[in-house]
Amino acid sequence: MAGNPIEPSSRLADFQHERKRLIRLAYRMLGSFSEAEDVVQDAWLKWEQVDGSVDSPAAYLTRIVTRLCLDRLKSARSRRETYIGPWLPDPLVGSIDPDETIADDITVTLMLAMERLSPLERAAFLLHDVFDVALSDVAVALSREPAAVRQLASRARKHVQAARPRFSVEAAEASRITQAFFVAARDGDTASLASLLAQDVEIHSDGGGKVLAFRNVIRGVDRALRLFAGLRRKNAPVAELLRTAEIDGLPGYISVDRGLVQTTALDIRGGKIAAIYIVRNPDKLQHLAGNMIG
Repeated sequence: MAGNPIEPSSRLADFQHERKRLIRLAYRMLGSFSEAEDVVQDAWLKWEQVDGSVDSPAAYLTRIVTRLCLDRLKSARSRRETYIGPWLPDPLVGSIDPDETIADDITVTLMLAMERLSPLERAAFLLHDVFDVALSDVAVALSREPAAVRQLASRARKHVQAARPRFSVEAAEASRITQAFFVAARDGDTASLASLLAQDVEIHSDGGGKVLAFRNVIRGVDRALRLFAGLRRKNAPVAELLRTAEIDGLPGYISVDRGLVQTTALDIRGGKIAAIYIVRNPDKLQHLAGNMIG
């Protein structure tokens, strides 16, 4: 970094060009959309104060955001140790294109696997393996030698390998299974649910202690079927489907269930639903206001 000061118009243009990528990086690091936006805003304030020219604004901004995220991860870990019920990342919602295959490497499953990594392992893996940052630049961002960063990324890669999708799901099949699951769950139709769920299915429900949700992960098809049958017997208001969506790379939907908006993501493997991720915590759904109906 040297030379003449960056012109304000150029500074803003460089930042705006990188903003979406920086939010994606911060979100993947932190699992929180609101915190990601805060980090990127803090990065802008630091970027405004840079003196002289910068050879690569993208690399410089990536470095700032990574370091800000590492600082936040320290407190985030302690908060999650006292979190009420299962913790899930804020749902990042997109649309499902019927002509495309759903094969996003960054899924809810993978993000939960990354929670078991150290902050440095997580940063090295995301920067190098997901965001294609050169190893030398990752080393600068993490203030580590390239050899150490290579080891960090390698360890992280081994830890998350099992969480990567083994099957890519055609969007048409994903849509069929998603809609069939919504109807069967809404109606408490255990026969249909039994045909859709894997034997070792898991149900993760994040209410954060703020709204009604399952306090523990539900494991196994028998427990899942009893759960859905029991929910329907309680004469709760019938769930309403707002829209189908891609949620963190998985097929799913946004609905109103028991009076609350929620997202449901489905991990489909070999034609069966292997895991269900339900976010009901209202703090994690605020950023979805424009995506509720589509």
